Amino acid sequence: MQWFTEFEIPQSPFPISHQSKILSMGSCFAQSMGTKMNTHKFDISINPFGTIFHPLALHKLLDMALEKRAINENQILEREGMYFHFSAHSDLVETSKKELIEKFNKKIETTSSYLKSGSHLILTFGTSWIYEHQDFGPVANCHKQPQKIFKKRLSGLEEMQSPFFELFKKLTEANPNLKIILTVSPVRHIKDGIPENQLSKSLLRVLCYQLEEAFNSVAYFPSYEIMMDELRDYRFYKEDRIHPTAEAENYIWEKWMQTYFDSATQNKVNEISKIHRELAHRPLNPHSDSHRKFLQNLLDKLERFNGEFDFSREINKVQKELEGWNY
Repeated sequence: MQWFTEFEIPQSPFPISHQSKILSMGSCFAQSMGTKMNTHKFDISINPFGTIFHPLALHKLLDMALEKRAINENQILEREGMYFHFSAHSDLVETSKKELIEKFNKKIETTSSYLKSGSHLILTFGTSWIYEHQDFGPVANCHKQPQKIFKKRLSGLEEMQSPFFELFKKLTEANPNLKIILTVSPVRHIKDGIPENQLSKSLLRVLCYQLEEAFNSVAYFPSYEIMMDELRDYRFYKEDRIHPTAEAENYIWEKWMQTYFDSATQNKVNEISKIHRELAHRPLNPHSDSHRKFLQNLLDKLERFNGEFDFSREINKVQKELEGWNY
């Protein structure tokens, strides 16, 4: 008996390998898939400015990075001795204004490098609802400031579409080899309301479609559709009924691998997964001869792979365990 509706996702014309240089920005899906790729030794920069939910907030950061513009210092705020910026998530924080400016500008430099010399840009749109500051317009994060200084509204399709058309044109000129993968976050923004969330996601999906139609370098990955149709059951959500469970994330990750990784890359990912499982192994007796042999075999495997991937941290961990055993 078929308990769910599965749909076919064609193999992407924009394959990703361990030779790719990837920038992943946006909502929680960008973080989730980006972290999995980072764990499996891909060259990837993940949300350098923290989680960003709205397309226009993403656009602003990408445009700043492409042009290498310095941040607007007027949008820096202080709260409880910590300094934040309205264009970034609260993960980007420092204990002084000067340090925040330096950190933010370094992020701009790194992001610019990935845009101009990278192979893939992954953008995940989270919501069409935006907050506008009374003095300087749309912000990426309100940073727990008084609600009265913001106006919440739904962004129109043309309002979001036009800036990205211009941005993607500039990206194509700056880096003709850059491939852009768009996706809509499967995370539910139900605090906006259920009908409001559906309206928001619909606008984002149309935005992705129009950008994909307009640019040969743009493709869409249906993470939202996988969650809504193939995994349409609350058992695939965490207790908050908002975020996908680890099981759901792993299911989407499998679909991602099938779509973007060729068989050779998938084999390497599976080998690296096996190494991580072995690194997480907890022996019954950590001082037994069998565990020492297990560690030595694992060390040999890591050293073989270290020629292709950076396993220096893992090698150091196993070596310390072996030294402790010998001691």
